[in-house]
Amino acid sequence: MKILFVNHDGAGFADYVELPHGTSVHELFASRMVAAKPDDYLIRVNRQPAPRDQVLCEGDRVTFTPVKIEAARDAHYASRD
Repeated sequence: MKILFVNHDGAGFADYVELPHGTSVHELFASRMVAAKPDDYLIRVNRQPAPRDQVLCEGDRVTFTPVKIEAARDAHYASRD
């Protein structure tokens, strides 16, 4: 099946990806975000928050958005010095 995968981490990107039928949100995250922790991201399917066990369907739009942006945090602390 084909879904639209949008990764808002870093510079961000969007692309259509082919996945096996029955792929869960957790499986997609584990395969695309190898070194990342799911708790550090807002994960949405079709613009709605998604549970990790949600099974993806043909045509879904999946987004991974970091809840903490490191550069913004570092800039905030640098301005306080």
